[in-house]
Amino acid sequence: MLKKVIMMVLMIFVIYGSVSVFAITGEEVLESEQATELLEMKESTKDKMAEYIEKYGSTPYGITAYILNGVRIYSIPFCFIGIAIGSIYQYVLGIRKLDVRDKGFALILTFVTLLLICQVLPLIFAVVVNGWRG
Repeated sequence: MLKKVIMMVLMIFVIYGSVSVFAITGEEVLESEQATELLEMKESTKDKMAEYIEKYGSTPYGITAYILNGVRIYSIPFCFIGIAIGSIYQYVLGIRKLDVRDKGFALILTFVTLLLICQVLPLIFAVVVNGWRG
């Protein structure tokens, strides 16, 4: 019995050691790839930000438009997940309990309203800044 435990511990050390050596040798390549990806992301973000600043004619307006566009894009999956959770509460868990069904309905209503606000807000901002500002 003791021999089996010792062999298992030895095998774990050998496997861990080989994985660690592989990770150390592959880490340099991984770091350089990550650095280039980060630099590419940074440059693309700067380019997009410069486009928004040029389009709106001002740095604060350009930054606000860039942020609102990000909110518009990332609100879609977030709100769909919220609507799905609300639907589960209302139609699956709320079959027997009215308070759970009401909670699901409130979640659906909240996330649909949030989705509409996040989708329409960039449009309103663009109309107000470009249309009324002149």
